Amino acid sequence: MLLNRARAADYMREYGLDVLVATSPVNITYFTDYYCWTDRLFKEFMMAPGAPAHLAQAYAVLPLEGEPALVVNPLLAVNAADLWVTDLHIFGGAGIDDSLPLGELPQPLRRLEALLRAEHDNAGPTDALLSILRQRGLTNARIGLEMEGLPPATNDQIRRALPGASLKDCADLIRMVRMVKSAEEIHLLTRSAEINEQAAMDSLAIARPGQPISELVEHYRSHAASQGADFDHYAFGVHGLGIATETNHRLTAGDVLYVDFGCIYRQCFSDTGTTLAMRELPDELSMRHAALHACIEAGEEALRPGAKASDIADAMNQALHDRNITGSFPHGHGVGLEVRDYPILVPDNGLRIQDDCVDLPSDLVLETDMVLNLEAPLFMPGVGSLHIERSYVVTSHGSRPLIEQHRRLPVIIDPS
Repeated sequence: MLLNRARAADYMREYGLDVLVATSPVNITYFTDYYCWTDRLFKEFMMAPGAPAHLAQAYAVLPLEGEPALVVNPLLAVNAADLWVTDLHIFGGAGIDDSLPLGELPQPLRRLEALLRAEHDNAGPTDALLSILRQRGLTNARIGLEMEGLPPATNDQIRRALPGASLKDCADLIRMVRMVKSAEEIHLLTRSAEINEQAAMDSLAIARPGQPISELVEHYRSHAASQGADFDHYAFGVHGLGIATETNHRLTAGDVLYVDFGCIYRQCFSDTGTTLAMRELPDELSMRHAALHACIEAGEEALRPGAKASDIADAMNQALHDRNITGSFPHGHGVGLEVRDYPILVPDNGLRIQDDCVDLPSDLVLETDMVLNLEAPLFMPGVGSLHIERSYVVTSHGSRPLIEQHRRLPVIIDPS
């Protein structure tokens, strides 16, 4: 289960909510483990010409008391057949052919087949959501509704149908819940990081002068896919001028490059980076790489429950300033079902994280079981670029690496 259910319940009690309703694909996955590749891609006009460009709607319902429920397109409901969430609701026509006798079906597909044949009055997904709330006695409840990205017309439909309910936007509250990972999410993030590390190091090992970077990227893609992961990103520096993902750059014997890569394993992201050098680093670059390493160490030392996000950024910045490097932006971020979760480890910007429920300083306090990345890049036009990025789990007494990475030095390629 990805959901940190105890934390969700604590937040619901603190902010006086009876139920949370997720409307975005990522948070539906978080609440239920349900996932289908079309959810983040298919828009209404792709199925109904002339319709808006909003994502096709679905919902997950998480009550404070009782079991969660999931609203799913009947054509895609088979993706939910073996979930831990068993209260499934469909809408529209099931689109099944009854002209042949029913064949043999294993459990739990027999239960799904019965759901597809059952009568219902849900013309669309929002009708199914409202039906769930009526069945649960929640029509006059205090409802946390993820309104971010919810089409205005859909929001209005829900409000008209629930005149006695207290509806509050809870998009940021859900982000606060997701900050602290369940044991299952940490397990999946660890496996994602392991695949990422293996694929990345294998791809860098084939680097040679004259080779297109695209060949390293394809090697990475192939290795990650062989381990069951999907590609997310493979970025690199070009002559110290910034970060590229889509260029025709060929490696040269003098290249020193920032490289950053990540994959997705069972919806959990990984993100890490290092420096690829096609030659031994000259002293001035070795000194700067050592400074980045000291920067990461300073951030790691500051990672502990009760520290503020800005404390880590300040420690990293100070480590670089002590070594006379001011043209870098060392920082950190959470990682989970998105490539960046809260908290974001940057200097305090004075902003607040606000919806209708939470109102918190953006300089969030670290908690046990957060999974956080620390990264320190350095770009030097015409000279090259350096990078170090690592992932950590916050523990009760400090932190630990998410996985072991033996990368004190850059990856140096011997052109011979």
